Amino acid sequence: MRKPLEHIKVLDFTRVLAGPYCTMIFANMGAEIIKIERPGSGDDSRDFGPFMNGQSAYFVSINRGKKSIALDLKSPKAIELVKELVKEVDIVAENFRPGTMEKLGLGYEELKKINPRLIFATMSGFGQTGPYSKRPAYDMIVQGMGGIMSITGEEGGAPVRVGTSIGDITAGMFGAIGVLAALVDREISGQGRMVDVAMLDGQLSILENAISRYTATGEIPKPLGARHPSIAPFEAYKTKDSYVIIACGNDVLWEKFCKLTDREDLLTMDIFKTNADRTHHVDELKKYMNEIFGQKTTAEWDEYLNKNGVPCSPINTVDKLFTDPQIEARKMLIEVDQPGVGKIKIAGNPIKLSGMEEQEIPKDPAPQIGEHSELILKKYLNYSDEKIEELKKDNVI
Repeated sequence: MRKPLEHIKVLDFTRVLAGPYCTMIFANMGAEIIKIERPGSGDDSRDFGPFMNGQSAYFVSINRGKKSIALDLKSPKAIELVKELVKEVDIVAENFRPGTMEKLGLGYEELKKINPRLIFATMSGFGQTGPYSKRPAYDMIVQGMGGIMSITGEEGGAPVRVGTSIGDITAGMFGAIGVLAALVDREISGQGRMVDVAMLDGQLSILENAISRYTATGEIPKPLGARHPSIAPFEAYKTKDSYVIIACGNDVLWEKFCKLTDREDLLTMDIFKTNADRTHHVDELKKYMNEIFGQKTTAEWDEYLNKNGVPCSPINTVDKLFTDPQIEARKMLIEVDQPGVGKIKIAGNPIKLSGMEEQEIPKDPAPQIGEHSELILKKYLNYSDEKIEELKKDNVI
Protein backbone atom coordinates (compact mmCIF):
# COMPACT_ATOMS: atom_id res chain seq x y z
CA MET A 1 0.00 0.00 0.00
CA ARG A 2 1.14 3.52 -0.77
CA LYS A 3 2.83 5.38 2.07
CA PRO A 4 0.95 8.57 2.97
CA LEU A 5 3.77 11.00 2.13
CA GLU A 6 5.55 9.17 -0.68
CA HIS A 7 4.47 11.88 -3.14
CA ILE A 8 6.03 14.61 -0.94
CA LYS A 9 9.53 15.99 -1.55
CA VAL A 10 11.44 17.93 1.10
CA LEU A 11 14.42 20.22 0.60
CA ASP A 12 16.11 19.91 3.98
CA PHE A 13 18.55 22.58 5.18
CA THR A 14 18.35 21.40 8.79
CA ARG A 15 21.14 20.18 11.01
CA VAL A 16 21.82 18.83 14.50
CA LEU A 17 18.48 17.71 16.03
CA ALA A 18 15.28 19.80 15.93
CA GLY A 19 15.09 20.06 12.13
CA PRO A 20 16.46 16.60 11.30
CA TYR A 21 13.99 15.08 13.79
CA CYS A 22 11.16 16.83 11.94
CA THR A 23 12.29 15.61 8.52
CA MET A 24 12.88 12.11 9.94
CA ILE A 25 9.14 12.00 10.74
CA PHE A 26 8.41 12.81 7.09
CA ALA A 27 10.86 10.14 5.93
CA ASN A 28 9.11 7.59 8.14
CA MET A 29 5.88 8.41 6.31
CA GLY A 30 7.47 7.95 2.89
CA ALA A 31 8.62 11.45 1.90
CA GLU A 32 11.82 11.90 -0.08
CA ILE A 33 14.28 14.03 1.88
CA ILE A 34 16.98 15.97 0.00
CA LYS A 35 19.44 16.97 2.72
CA ILE A 36 21.64 19.95 1.87
CA GLU A 37 25.01 19.82 3.64
CA ARG A 38 28.22 21.83 3.71
CA PRO A 39 30.89 20.30 1.46
CA GLY A 40 33.59 18.62 3.52
CA SER A 41 32.06 18.91 7.00
CA GLY A 42 28.32 18.38 6.53
CA ASP A 43 25.79 18.41 9.35
CA ASP A 44 27.33 19.44 12.71
CA SER A 45 25.99 16.27 14.31
CA ARG A 46 28.35 14.14 12.21
CA ASP A 47 30.90 15.17 14.84
CA PHE A 48 28.74 14.14 17.82
CA GLY A 49 29.45 10.89 19.62
CA PRO A 50 29.09 8.05 20.18
CA PHE A 51 31.12 6.89 17.18
CA MET A 52 31.19 3.51 15.47
CA ASN A 53 34.14 3.00 13.11
CA GLY A 54 34.49 6.77 12.84
CA GLN A 55 30.82 7.42 12.04
CA SER A 56 28.42 9.19 14.38
CA ALA A 57 25.72 6.83 15.63
CA TYR A 58 23.85 9.99 16.71
CA PHE A 59 23.78 11.27 13.12
CA VAL A 60 22.74 7.89 11.73
CA SER A 61 19.83 7.59 14.17
CA ILE A 62 17.97 10.65 12.84
CA ASN A 63 19.20 10.85 9.23
CA ARG A 64 18.74 7.34 7.91
CA GLY A 65 16.93 7.10 4.60
CA LYS A 66 17.72 10.69 3.55
CA LYS A 67 19.66 11.75 0.45
CA SER A 68 22.59 14.16 0.77
CA ILE A 69 23.68 16.84 -1.66
CA ALA A 70 26.76 18.91 -0.77
CA LEU A 71 26.34 22.59 -1.69
CA ASP A 72 28.46 25.63 -0.89
CA LEU A 73 25.73 28.14 -0.10
CA LYS A 74 28.28 30.97 -0.26
CA SER A 75 28.37 30.43 -4.02
CA PRO A 76 25.82 32.36 -6.13
CA LYS A 77 25.65 29.35 -8.43
CA ALA A 78 24.62 27.16 -5.50
CA ILE A 79 21.87 29.61 -4.55
CA GLU A 80 20.53 29.55 -8.10
CA LEU A 81 20.66 25.75 -8.05
CA VAL A 82 18.64 25.73 -4.81
CA LYS A 83 16.03 27.98 -6.38
CA GLU A 84 15.71 25.54 -9.25
CA LEU A 85 15.18 22.70 -6.77
CA VAL A 86 12.56 24.74 -4.90
CA LYS A 87 10.36 24.58 -8.01
CA GLU A 88 10.36 20.78 -7.73
CA VAL A 89 9.66 20.25 -4.01
CA ASP A 90 6.73 20.59 -1.62
CA ILE A 91 8.53 21.57 1.59
CA VAL A 92 11.62 23.55 2.57
CA ALA A 93 12.77 22.89 6.14
CA GLU A 94 15.42 24.90 7.95
CA ASN A 95 16.59 25.55 11.50
CA PHE A 96 19.15 28.32 11.12
CA ARG A 97 19.06 31.37 13.34
CA PRO A 98 16.31 33.74 12.08
CA GLY A 99 17.51 35.95 9.23
CA THR A 100 20.06 33.47 7.84
CA MET A 101 17.90 32.22 4.99
CA GLU A 102 16.98 35.80 4.09
CA LYS A 103 20.69 36.75 3.91
CA LEU A 104 21.21 33.84 1.52
CA GLY A 105 18.34 35.07 -0.64
CA LEU A 106 16.34 31.98 0.30
CA GLY A 107 13.75 33.36 2.74
CA TYR A 108 10.10 32.44 2.49
CA GLU A 109 9.02 35.68 0.79
CA GLU A 110 11.56 35.04 -1.98
CA LEU A 111 10.92 31.32 -2.39
CA LYS A 112 7.12 31.57 -2.50
CA LYS A 113 7.49 33.73 -5.63
CA ILE A 114 9.22 30.78 -7.24
CA ASN A 115 6.80 28.15 -5.87
CA PRO A 116 3.53 29.55 -4.44
CA ARG A 117 2.54 26.05 -3.20
CA LEU A 118 5.70 25.75 -1.10
CA ILE A 119 5.43 24.93 2.62
CA PHE A 120 8.33 26.67 4.38
CA ALA A 121 9.07 25.21 7.83
CA THR A 122 11.42 27.09 10.11
CA MET A 123 12.44 25.83 13.54
CA SER A 124 14.57 28.05 15.77
CA GLY A 125 15.26 28.72 19.41
CA PHE A 126 12.86 31.64 19.85
CA GLY A 127 10.95 31.94 16.58
CA GLN A 128 10.93 34.55 13.84
CA THR A 129 9.44 37.32 16.01
CA GLY A 130 9.94 38.81 19.47
CA PRO A 131 12.88 40.40 21.32
CA TYR A 132 14.79 37.09 21.69
CA SER A 133 14.41 36.08 18.05
CA LYS A 134 18.06 36.49 17.06
CA ARG A 135 19.49 34.85 20.19
CA PRO A 136 21.43 31.60 19.78
CA ALA A 137 19.82 28.61 21.46
CA TYR A 138 20.51 25.01 22.34
CA ASP A 139 18.26 22.47 23.99
CA MET A 140 19.36 23.17 27.55
CA ILE A 141 18.95 26.92 27.05
CA VAL A 142 15.24 26.54 26.25
CA GLN A 143 14.74 23.88 28.92
CA GLY A 144 15.94 26.47 31.40
CA MET A 145 14.07 29.44 29.98
CA GLY A 146 10.89 27.49 29.27
CA GLY A 147 10.32 26.52 32.90
CA ILE A 148 10.65 22.77 32.58
CA MET A 149 13.94 22.61 34.49
CA SER A 150 12.33 24.47 37.37
CA ILE A 151 9.97 21.53 37.98
CA THR A 152 12.44 18.71 37.22
CA GLY A 153 14.59 16.99 39.85
CA GLU A 154 14.42 16.11 43.52
CA GLU A 155 12.49 18.28 45.91
CA GLY A 156 14.78 20.99 47.26
CA GLY A 157 17.61 19.91 44.93
CA ALA A 158 19.64 21.69 42.27
CA PRO A 159 18.13 22.28 38.80
CA VAL A 160 18.16 19.15 36.62
CA ARG A 161 18.01 18.91 32.83
CA VAL A 162 15.44 16.50 31.42
CA GLY A 163 17.44 13.44 30.37
CA THR A 164 16.67 13.72 26.65
CA SER A 165 16.83 16.77 24.37
CA ILE A 166 13.18 17.61 24.84
CA GLY A 167 13.59 21.20 23.63
CA ASP A 168 14.83 20.10 20.22
CA ILE A 169 12.54 17.10 19.91
CA THR A 170 9.31 18.95 20.72
CA ALA A 171 10.26 21.63 18.18
CA GLY A 172 10.76 18.92 15.56
CA MET A 173 7.42 17.33 16.41
CA PHE A 174 5.51 20.62 16.38
CA GLY A 175 7.27 21.50 13.12
CA ALA A 176 6.00 18.28 11.56
CA ILE A 177 2.46 18.89 12.85
CA GLY A 178 2.49 22.42 11.43
CA VAL A 179 3.70 21.26 8.03
CA LEU A 180 1.09 18.50 7.84
CA ALA A 181 -1.63 21.04 8.68
CA ALA A 182 -0.31 23.34 5.94
CA LEU A 183 -0.29 20.47 3.45
CA VAL A 184 -3.94 19.72 4.20
CA ASP A 185 -4.84 23.40 3.78
CA ARG A 186 -2.92 23.55 0.49
CA GLU A 187 -5.28 20.94 -0.95
CA ILE A 188 -8.10 23.48 -0.46
CA SER A 189 -6.39 26.82 -1.02
CA GLY A 190 -3.72 25.81 -3.55
CA GLN A 191 -1.29 28.00 -1.62
CA GLY A 192 1.62 27.18 0.67
CA ARG A 193 2.31 28.63 4.10
CA MET A 194 5.20 29.44 6.39
CA VAL A 195 5.38 27.34 9.57
CA ASP A 196 7.23 29.16 12.37
CA VAL A 197 8.11 26.95 15.36
CA ALA A 198 10.16 28.06 18.37
CA MET A 199 11.85 25.67 20.77
CA LEU A 200 10.93 27.97 23.69
CA ASP A 201 7.25 27.95 22.67
CA GLY A 202 7.33 24.15 22.62
CA GLN A 203 8.65 23.97 26.16
CA LEU A 204 5.93 26.27 27.43
CA SER A 205 3.23 24.29 25.64
CA ILE A 206 4.12 21.02 27.39
CA LEU A 207 4.12 22.40 30.92
CA GLU A 208 0.49 21.21 31.22
CA ASN A 209 -0.59 21.38 34.88
CA ALA A 210 2.29 23.62 36.00
CA ILE A 211 0.71 26.59 34.25
CA SER A 212 -2.80 25.78 35.47
CA ARG A 213 -1.53 25.26 39.04
CA TYR A 214 0.13 28.67 39.10
CA THR A 215 -2.93 30.30 37.51
CA ALA A 216 -5.29 28.68 40.01
CA THR A 217 -3.27 29.04 43.21
CA GLY A 218 -0.57 31.64 42.65
CA GLU A 219 1.97 29.16 43.98
CA ILE A 220 5.14 28.63 41.95
CA PRO A 221 5.50 24.92 41.02
CA LYS A 222 8.76 23.33 42.16
CA PRO A 223 10.51 19.97 41.63
CA LEU A 224 8.78 17.03 43.29
CA GLY A 225 11.09 14.18 42.40
CA ALA A 226 9.15 11.24 40.99
CA ARG A 227 5.71 12.14 42.31
CA HIS A 228 2.78 13.76 40.57
CA PRO A 229 1.76 17.20 41.89
CA SER A 230 -1.99 16.54 42.03
CA ILE A 231 -2.56 12.75 42.03
CA ALA A 232 -1.66 10.29 44.81
CA PRO A 233 -0.39 7.65 45.05
CA PHE A 234 1.35 8.38 41.76
CA GLU A 235 5.13 8.03 42.09
CA ALA A 236 8.08 5.67 42.46
CA TYR A 237 8.40 3.63 45.65
CA LYS A 238 11.28 1.51 46.95
CA THR A 239 10.83 -2.24 46.76
CA LYS A 240 12.97 -5.09 48.08
CA ASP A 241 15.43 -4.73 45.21
CA SER A 242 14.83 -1.43 43.33
CA TYR A 243 11.91 0.89 42.62
CA VAL A 244 8.41 0.49 41.23
CA ILE A 245 6.00 3.07 39.83
CA ILE A 246 2.40 2.96 41.01
CA ALA A 247 -0.27 5.15 39.41
CA CYS A 248 -3.66 5.26 41.09
CA GLY A 249 -5.31 7.86 38.90
CA ASN A 250 -8.70 7.71 40.62
CA ASP A 251 -10.43 6.58 43.82
CA VAL A 252 -11.52 3.28 42.27
CA LEU A 253 -7.91 2.29 41.60
CA TRP A 254 -6.92 3.40 45.10
CA GLU A 255 -9.59 1.18 46.62
CA LYS A 256 -8.54 -1.75 44.43
CA PHE A 257 -4.88 -1.24 45.39
CA CYS A 258 -5.69 -1.24 49.11
CA LYS A 259 -7.70 -4.45 48.81
CA LEU A 260 -5.01 -6.19 46.74
CA THR A 261 -2.35 -5.34 49.31
CA ASP A 262 -4.50 -6.25 52.33
CA ARG A 263 -4.43 -2.65 53.54
CA GLU A 264 -8.14 -1.90 53.63
CA ASP A 265 -7.46 -0.04 56.87
CA LEU A 266 -6.13 2.81 54.73
CA LEU A 267 -9.59 3.21 53.21
CA THR A 268 -11.02 4.08 56.60
CA MET A 269 -8.55 6.91 57.24
CA ASP A 270 -10.04 10.35 56.61
CA ILE A 271 -6.72 11.78 55.40
CA PHE A 272 -6.75 9.29 52.49
CA LYS A 273 -10.46 9.38 51.59
CA THR A 274 -10.21 11.29 48.32
CA ASN A 275 -7.45 12.05 45.84
CA ALA A 276 -7.32 15.62 47.14
CA ASP A 277 -6.88 14.27 50.68
CA ARG A 278 -4.12 11.88 49.62
CA THR A 279 -2.31 14.59 47.68
CA HIS A 280 -2.50 16.96 50.67
CA HIS A 281 -1.12 14.25 52.98
CA VAL A 282 1.30 12.73 50.48
CA ASP A 283 4.21 12.52 52.93
CA GLU A 284 2.16 10.50 55.40
CA LEU A 285 0.87 8.33 52.57
CA LYS A 286 4.41 7.61 51.41
CA LYS A 287 5.32 6.06 54.78
CA TYR A 288 2.57 3.47 54.35
CA MET A 289 3.40 2.91 50.68
CA ASN A 290 7.08 2.26 51.39
CA GLU A 291 6.08 -0.20 54.08
CA ILE A 292 3.84 -2.05 51.61
CA PHE A 293 6.25 -2.10 48.67
CA GLY A 294 9.25 -3.11 50.74
CA GLN A 295 7.71 -6.57 51.15
CA LYS A 296 8.27 -7.75 47.55
CA THR A 297 10.61 -7.26 44.61
CA THR A 298 9.85 -4.94 41.72
CA ALA A 299 9.19 -7.86 39.37
CA GLU A 300 6.75 -9.41 41.83
CA TRP A 301 4.81 -6.15 42.22
CA ASP A 302 4.84 -5.53 38.48
CA GLU A 303 3.31 -8.90 37.72
CA TYR A 304 0.81 -8.93 40.60
CA LEU A 305 -0.60 -5.42 40.28
CA ASN A 306 -0.80 -5.35 36.48
CA LYS A 307 -2.49 -8.77 36.46
CA ASN A 308 -5.13 -7.29 38.75
CA GLY A 309 -5.64 -4.03 36.87
CA VAL A 310 -3.59 -1.53 38.88
CA PRO A 311 -1.17 0.51 36.70
CA CYS A 312 2.37 -0.35 37.73
CA SER A 313 5.81 -0.53 36.11
CA PRO A 314 9.52 -0.89 36.77
CA ILE A 315 11.93 1.90 35.91
CA ASN A 316 13.74 0.37 32.97
CA THR A 317 17.32 1.19 32.16
CA VAL A 318 17.93 1.61 28.41
CA ASP A 319 19.41 -1.89 28.03
CA LYS A 320 16.11 -3.39 29.23
CA LEU A 321 14.33 -1.86 26.23
CA PHE A 322 16.31 -4.13 23.92
CA THR A 323 14.71 -7.22 25.44
CA ASP A 324 11.24 -5.92 26.31
CA PRO A 325 8.53 -7.98 24.54
CA GLN A 326 6.24 -4.96 24.06
CA ILE A 327 9.01 -2.96 22.39
CA GLU A 328 9.69 -5.96 20.16
CA ALA A 329 6.00 -6.44 19.31
CA ARG A 330 5.69 -2.78 18.29
CA LYS A 331 8.96 -2.86 16.29
CA MET A 332 10.26 0.16 18.18
CA LEU A 333 13.89 -0.84 17.73
CA ILE A 334 14.84 -1.38 14.09
CA GLU A 335 18.10 -2.40 12.47
CA VAL A 336 19.90 -0.33 9.86
CA ASP A 337 22.88 -1.64 7.90
CA GLN A 338 25.20 1.37 7.82
CA PRO A 339 28.11 1.07 5.31
CA GLY A 340 31.44 1.07 7.11
CA VAL A 341 29.76 0.37 10.45
CA GLY A 342 27.58 -2.69 10.04
CA LYS A 343 24.23 -3.27 11.67
CA ILE A 344 23.08 -0.62 14.13
CA LYS A 345 19.84 -0.49 16.12
CA ILE A 346 17.90 2.75 16.26
CA ALA A 347 14.43 3.85 17.38
CA GLY A 348 11.57 2.80 15.12
CA ASN A 349 8.52 4.74 13.99
CA PRO A 350 6.03 5.45 16.82
CA ILE A 351 3.24 6.28 14.35
CA LYS A 352 1.50 3.08 13.25
CA LEU A 353 -0.75 3.37 10.19
CA SER A 354 -3.05 0.72 8.81
CA GLY A 355 -1.77 -0.67 5.54
CA MET A 356 1.83 0.38 6.19
CA GLU A 357 3.85 -2.52 7.47
CA GLU A 358 6.81 -2.01 9.78
CA GLN A 359 9.22 -3.34 7.17
CA GLU A 360 8.20 -0.39 4.99
CA ILE A 361 9.69 2.10 7.44
CA PRO A 362 12.91 3.38 5.80
CA LYS A 363 15.86 1.32 6.92
CA ASP A 364 18.22 2.76 4.33
CA PRO A 365 21.50 3.98 5.81
CA ALA A 366 22.29 7.58 6.63
CA PRO A 367 24.04 9.25 3.69
CA GLN A 368 27.67 10.20 3.32
CA ILE A 369 28.23 13.93 2.70
CA GLY A 370 27.14 14.70 -0.85
CA GLU A 371 26.57 11.02 -1.64
CA HIS A 372 23.52 11.77 -3.78
CA SER A 373 24.56 15.07 -5.35
CA GLU A 374 24.73 13.76 -8.90
CA LEU A 375 21.59 11.64 -8.52
CA ILE A 376 19.56 14.63 -7.27
CA LEU A 377 20.78 17.00 -9.97
CA LYS A 378 20.02 14.53 -12.71
CA LYS A 379 16.65 13.43 -11.33
CA TYR A 380 15.21 16.83 -10.43
CA LEU A 381 16.99 19.26 -12.74
CA ASN A 382 18.01 17.00 -15.62
CA TYR A 383 21.62 18.20 -15.38
CA SER A 384 24.11 16.62 -17.75
CA ASP A 385 27.35 14.98 -16.67
CA GLU A 386 29.21 17.92 -18.19
CA LYS A 387 27.27 20.49 -16.17
CA ILE A 388 27.79 18.51 -12.98
CA GLU A 389 31.53 18.31 -13.63
CA GLU A 390 31.57 22.07 -14.15
CA LEU A 391 29.88 22.60 -10.77
CA LYS A 392 32.47 20.36 -9.12
CA LYS A 393 35.33 22.31 -10.70
CA ASP A 394 33.79 25.57 -9.43
CA ASN A 395 33.47 24.02 -5.91
CA VAL A 396 29.72 24.60 -5.95
CA ILE A 397 29.05 20.95 -5.10
